[in-house]
Amino acid sequence: MLGRDLDDAQQWVDSWSEQISARARAAAELADRVSGIRATAASVDGSVKATVSASGVLTDLDLDDRVQRLAGADLARLILTTIGRAQAQLTGQVADVVRDTVGSDSETGRATVDSYAQRFPALEDDTADPGPAGRPTGDGGRVG
Repeated sequence: MLGRDLDDAQQWVDSWSEQISARARAAAELADRVSGIRATAASVDGSVKATVSASGVLTDLDLDDRVQRLAGADLARLILTTIGRAQAQLTGQVADVVRDTVGSDSETGRATVDSYAQRFPALEDDTADPGPAGRPTGDGGRVG
């Protein structure tokens, strides 16, 4: 009887150990895959294109010649809005990786997605670029 109890206990420890190892492997895969995420967004008129890394840092910025018609402050707002659009895409991409690795219902998964959602919230009005004084122009940010 004691031998059976020891066998059961050993099986439980082995199963628990494997579950912990599997979670650690999934968390490592999550970290690896998230670190490779990039998101790119363009302004409504396509004159500005921004790419950000998984940390939200700008890694590429493309400006076409149309931006030369904008005042400096308007161009700055257009660039920042476009970067914000790219950053806002990160949460969805991270949620997909979470679902495929640690699971959306896991504590790690929820914490990871919540962290991105707080750091990079969706833009309130993503249909227009800011025009003069930050007001949406409805025309892709073109001024004048």
